[in-house]
Amino acid sequence: MGEIFDDEAPNTARKIVEALPIEGSATKWGDEIYFMINLKIPPENAREKVKLGEIAYWPEGPAICLFLGLTPISPSPEDIRAYSPVNVIGRITESIEELKKIKEGERIQILLSNSSG
Repeated sequence: MGEIFDDEAPNTARKIVEALPIEGSATKWGDEIYFMINLKIPPENAREKVKLGEIAYWPEGPAICLFLGLTPISPSPEDIRAYSPVNVIGRITESIEELKKIKEGERIQILLSNSSG
């Protein structure tokens, strides 16, 4: 599970939430999982340096990205890098290790949950 926040990229977060549910086929790039979506959103406070567990929208894809660890261009665990700037929209709130078990080509779905637990 994860949470969407709107403090860094509010327009992107709103458009993603409005489009839910979203699903796609997983692609792995190092410890990043991403999947293409049919939603065009411009860069919004986009950045290449991300934190472990962040969820982002990649304008170049367009895709949703889950940063579960190092990417091939990350110089260190403290410096995780996206391929190109992404709009950070949230963070993973459950086990990153479980998400790392997702296989290339596996279907991923993002749903809206109103639970506060």
